[in-house]
Amino acid sequence: MRLFVAAYPPAEACDDLAARLAGLHVMRAGERGVNTRPARRETWHVTLAFLGDVPDEKAPRAVTALERAAAGPPPTLRLAGGGRFGRGRFTILWVGVDGDRDGLVRLSRSVRRELKRERLPFDDRPFKPHLTIARPGDRIDRAEVEADRADLAAYAGPEWPVSTVELIRSHLGPNPWYERVAGYSLVN
Repeated sequence: MRLFVAAYPPAEACDDLAARLAGLHVMRAGERGVNTRPARRETWHVTLAFLGDVPDEKAPRAVTALERAAAGPPPTLRLAGGGRFGRGRFTILWVGVDGDRDGLVRLSRSVRRELKRERLPFDDRPFKPHLTIARPGDRIDRAEVEADRADLAAYAGPEWPVSTVELIRSHLGPNPWYERVAGYSLVN
């Protein structure tokens, strides 16, 4: 199964972000018949660790790791700013994360440390906290992507505490969806 560990923003933060995104080129491209692959609201999350494909029999070890990692205090965050990863057909547009970034980095490190302790594989690239909003690739003009990025630079959503961390299974395909495997509340 394909797994990752995530923190989900609450409804209030998602409402605020959705209102801001509505005016972006990448979101309005569908009106012109262009699919910029916007992320569905119910999938908006901040990835703390990406495990990738994990054999079914090892999934309980990921749950154990997550339970241990959730022992720290909850960081208070806000979605703010934005940018893009990649170029051309690999372009991804994202919203950044502000607030207690040190606390979020500690949480991600804790998750990764516990996954390593359980001898589970994970992507060990440097942690870059963000929330993916679309994968436009090269389906819209680069100038439109840059205009959206500039618009997002001034965005600052409401603050919210990361109250839980969740182990998520992703199901790929034309309409990908996420399934919650486990979740734990962060404690002081």
